[in-house]
Amino acid sequence: MTEEKKGTESHDPAYPEKFLQFMRTGWSDTELPVTLRAEAPNHAKRRSALSAAFPGETLVIPSGREMVRANDTDFPYRPGSDFVYLTGEHDPESVLVLRPNGSGHDAVLYVRPRSPRDTDEFFKDRRYGELWIGRRHTLREKSAELGVETAHLDTLADVLNDLAPGRTRVLRGLDPHVDGLVRATTPERDRELAYTISEMKLVKDEWEIAQLQDAIDATVRGFEDVARIIPADRAISERLIDGVFGLRARHDGNTVGYSSIVGAGGNATVLHWIRNDGRTTPGELLLLDMGIENRNLYTADVTRTLPVSGTFTPLQRQVYDIVHASQQAGMDFIKPGVKFADVHTTCMRVLAEGLHELGILPVSVDEAMSKESTIYRRWTLHGFGHMLGIDVHDCAHARHETYKDGALDEGYVLTVEPGLYFQPEDELVPAELRGVGIRIEDDVLVTKDGAVNLSAGLPRTSTEVETWFAAQREQGPRLPG
Repeated sequence: MTEEKKGTESHDPAYPEKFLQFMRTGWSDTELPVTLRAEAPNHAKRRSALSAAFPGETLVIPSGREMVRANDTDFPYRPGSDFVYLTGEHDPESVLVLRPNGSGHDAVLYVRPRSPRDTDEFFKDRRYGELWIGRRHTLREKSAELGVETAHLDTLADVLNDLAPGRTRVLRGLDPHVDGLVRATTPERDRELAYTISEMKLVKDEWEIAQLQDAIDATVRGFEDVARIIPADRAISERLIDGVFGLRARHDGNTVGYSSIVGAGGNATVLHWIRNDGRTTPGELLLLDMGIENRNLYTADVTRTLPVSGTFTPLQRQVYDIVHASQQAGMDFIKPGVKFADVHTTCMRVLAEGLHELGILPVSVDEAMSKESTIYRRWTLHGFGHMLGIDVHDCAHARHETYKDGALDEGYVLTVEPGLYFQPEDELVPAELRGVGIRIEDDVLVTKDGAVNLSAGLPRTSTEVETWFAAQREQGPRLPG
């Protein structure tokens, strides 16, 4: 038995010498006509802001590596969000290094360039070879496109080995190779780098807002696609709905921004229901929490709850209207200077009052809202919303005093998504409410005048939802085009 060469698989072909010699000849070597991306100045400004936050220190921000899905196949790759925020680069294994130069930092992007023609990589290597995965940019092309100096990834190890731990910060956990190359830094120093980038991301510039609107507009089209294939009189699979939305996401964007939640009937009461293996039932509700990630990796995050038959029952409408009133109260309250936590309280109080009107809340609204109680949360476990941007849960590493305990500011984009969920086995609610889950979620921009609903292309009130649903069904299914 012959030993397989390292890096090969059982299904890799053998290469006779004559074939190798033949493959090494007869190839042209053309340059791509690349131009500077319109958003490159935005990325440069972000790198300058990060440079100013850490004078005299080296900063290392990796993109991340592909992850194995099964055997020799990988999950679809998505670069690290903080890395993309600072560079616009999407290729795996890339690393941004900011090195102090006395007055600021020199930014160098280490990338794996186009497969060279002086080795056999371009036709033999199934992970990096050009004939296997497509052409990468040359260093010159990449630099011209992104407006940042580039260097070959093969030179990165020497650079990282030379760094002093006391003057280096690394965004860890994205690339184990980079983590291993940089000598041990203190966790606190690295955390400061992570939360600084997250807090920079809180305020969206005009280009980012346009990207979010692009993702949201595509998401609206996806909801319309879905509504058009849901019959009023028979069951269909949650996975069919999931797939129809996924088609729109792949056509109009990059992919879905997160695993779509398609919760029919009692599945709507499971907050992160992503199995999507149930079926719709006429007379019940269908909760759809879905968002498209656009080609620049900014994502929408929208939820609507639809009556499968086309019309809410009186009790379904009553609960829906409570949730809508909660969402509207939160959106009306939002403006610069308002505390994130106070938006939560505003939304939750309306829900508690609604539960009281339904006769479900066993204590007064004030007692249920007290910090010592919060028993209303039995029927609404989550908060009112979260920051949104290049991640669906954007700015996740920001400090509490800046985010969750901080105040909103102009340029923030966040979701407002209250909900009520009555579990099928909850004996404290009337039988007709068990298995009912309702959430309404929109993506809003904080302006000097208050909240602007970026996802207003979808209806929100119960009556508007019914009218919209009927209109979509009347038009019938469509393919993205």
